[in-house]
Amino acid sequence: MMPTITRRRVALALPLLAAACASGDAPPRMNTTPPSYGFLTPLRLNVLDIEVVPSIQGPAYRIDPPAPLSPLALAEQMGRERLVPVGTAGRARFIVDTATLIRGGASGGGLFTQASEQLNVVIHVRVEILGPDGRRVGFTEAEVRRSATMVVEGPASQARNADQIVRQAMEDLNVEFEFQIRRSLRDWLMTGDPGVVPSAAPIQQESLGGTAPVVPPATTVAPAGGTPGLAPPVRYAPSLTPGLPPQP
Repeated sequence: MMPTITRRRVALALPLLAAACASGDAPPRMNTTPPSYGFLTPLRLNVLDIEVVPSIQGPAYRIDPPAPLSPLALAEQMGRERLVPVGTAGRARFIVDTATLIRGGASGGGLFTQASEQLNVVIHVRVEILGPDGRRVGFTEAEVRRSATMVVEGPASQARNADQIVRQAMEDLNVEFEFQIRRSLRDWLMTGDPGVVPSAAPIQQESLGGTAPVVPPATTVAPAGGTPGLAPPVRYAPSLTPGLPPQP
């Protein structure tokens, strides 16, 4: 005997089937909030002014639409929000040398494959420290590259693809940028009041007579012809052992 299906069961199954189909066809929502960097710890440079140099149009700033986020605009925003001048002399320049979002290698798909596109993002920035005379006295740069092959279902999915890869590239750039600043421009990074050199821990030296270690007081020596407002290096006076003449 064949089992029968009541109308009630059929009526309950139809809404569930429709909901399942609708959820599978609904495109994922795109994050519409642009990235920001003002909430991060600022990189305080011992300079009087920081200039974000405007970029000009050219192949180094190519952006293939649809592109909800501009790599160039975000890189310049990162420079403005992360770099803060706290010094009394000199200036810094933040320059975006390259900011591209290029599409290529698209596949039209087939019976068993989906259409796809290849996205490539390259962003390169640099920071220059200039003395009062305009000469460059410090320099660093940071670069990120990201490539991905992503599924294409229409113009909306292409916009989501571009949004996603640009966000990822900017996250990478932000980390690399801070690392390079702290490594290459550490002499211009300020952690205290402007114009004050942080005190360094004294260096312990052992006396020639085998007595307890002598801890000489640290002294700050400004280099000859140094640039006003730039943090000078910290040097230490030589250790003096009783009974011995000072070393040259």
